[in-house]
Amino acid sequence: MLLSVALRTGARAQEVLNIQRSDLNTYDESIFIRGLKNSNDREIPIHSQVFERLHRFAEKEGGNKVFDISYNRLYQVWEMYRPVPKKFHSLRHTFAIELYQKTKDIRLVQVALGHRNIANTMVYANYVYSQQELRKLIL
Repeated sequence: MLLSVALRTGARAQEVLNIQRSDLNTYDESIFIRGLKNSNDREIPIHSQVFERLHRFAEKEGGNKVFDISYNRLYQVWEMYRPVPKKFHSLRHTFAIELYQKTKDIRLVQVALGHRNIANTMVYANYVYSQQELRKLIL
């Protein structure tokens, strides 16, 4: 569930760990993410089925935090279940690239990631653009 939330929100590891039950908005089926590293807070909508599973999980856990584990434990879980030999932060990059590919709206990606400076977000547009151009030229 934790990995799914990270991939579907683009939240950093500690931002996911900081999610509280009160951050789950059942009306909008969204998650309030408190920004870290000088980034903006944001509210990210997620798919209904995923939100329902997350909400049931949070209710079952009973505590204030949705994921009541340490940062070190998160990385142990990541090492056990990661699909590719990359860092946990790659889930944030995947979220951003997929969002940009769907929308072609760099400003929307900026808001979703909580970036204050658009220059930080441009990395994703440049990556998508270069990959598409390389495919055209090579394939």
